[in-house]
Amino acid sequence: MNRLILVISACAISITTFAIEDIVLPPGFLIEEFADVPNARSLTLGNNGTVFASNRSGDSVFAVIPDGDFTRTITLDDGLHTPNGIAFHQGDLYVAEIDRIYRYDNIESNLDNVPDPVLLDIDLPSEKWHGWRYIGFGPDNKLYISVGAPCNICEEPGYAQIIRMNADGSERETYATGIRNSVGLAWHPETKELWFTDNGRDMLGDNLPPGELNNANAIGQDFGFPYCHAGELLDPMFGQGKDCADYRSPIQKLGPHVAPLGLTFYFGEMFPSEYHGQVFIAEHGSWNRSKKIGYRISLVSFKEGKPISYEPFATGWLQNETALEAVSGRPVDLVVLDDGSMLVSDDHAGKIYRISYASLN
Repeated sequence: MNRLILVISACAISITTFAIEDIVLPPGFLIEEFADVPNARSLTLGNNGTVFASNRSGDSVFAVIPDGDFTRTITLDDGLHTPNGIAFHQGDLYVAEIDRIYRYDNIESNLDNVPDPVLLDIDLPSEKWHGWRYIGFGPDNKLYISVGAPCNICEEPGYAQIIRMNADGSERETYATGIRNSVGLAWHPETKELWFTDNGRDMLGDNLPPGELNNANAIGQDFGFPYCHAGELLDPMFGQGKDCADYRSPIQKLGPHVAPLGLTFYFGEMFPSEYHGQVFIAEHGSWNRSKKIGYRISLVSFKEGKPISYEPFATGWLQNETALEAVSGRPVDLVVLDDGSMLVSDDHAGKIYRISYASLN
């Protein structure tokens, strides 16, 4: 499907045509449209293959139901307030607004007759700046919730952390601190450890600070915000008297202002073996750089538990790094389907795409 975008500059007016064929992938990989979902944001999978999707700027939660070679999309609920975070756990769908979380019981058996949601007894802040929630269930069956800082850079108790609790909201505790704004949580299938992305502060120039891929291998770790960024840069406002060595450094520094969001470990059987156990990251893209960066899916490769490379995997959503509107999409979240293919949501285009692989032999 082609999209026409009017690009206006001081010198000229031009029309740029975008198509899914513009997306560049390694040889053997194919990207195709999976579903239309307005402002498609977070993704989660049900036990029966249902793909659940949220939209942050809208008010709805959707289910994409596979039907042979096609899919059908239905609206599960609307009239919600910034329903960004979603998670599927033991047959139930959890949906996070800014200051509350709902549970839709036995959801896959009730897709066409959705039950009234249950409001969980969880106290969350109502600040809108970085207030869209991102949630997930860990292998410990605990519900993890990201609580972003209500600012670009500030020191506010109760924010800039990841909390966890039982599925009903009981036994709440702070799991990790010093995290400006994480919009991506994943657990390593073998080590069971939490990994997450973090978006660095703005207004330090085009190239500072790096984005972050982090690993929390124990409860209580501090990742530095607002004092130290990416394990290496003391903040000019809050870093005086601090030492970056006192905080946990990222596993991998990412591009500056790429806005890393959803991530996933690849343990499927479709992609070539060199992708097994590696990390894919949806980079939503910069908004305040003089030259745009991100707007892609990146790949962090590991060997013996250590990162050995960070490189683009899927590009083409960014057609011009300086034109105001020359962007055809902004990747948000990633999930791997049972067949080993990978879905990516795009809130700019209102699409979910499917990336698959076929051997070139």
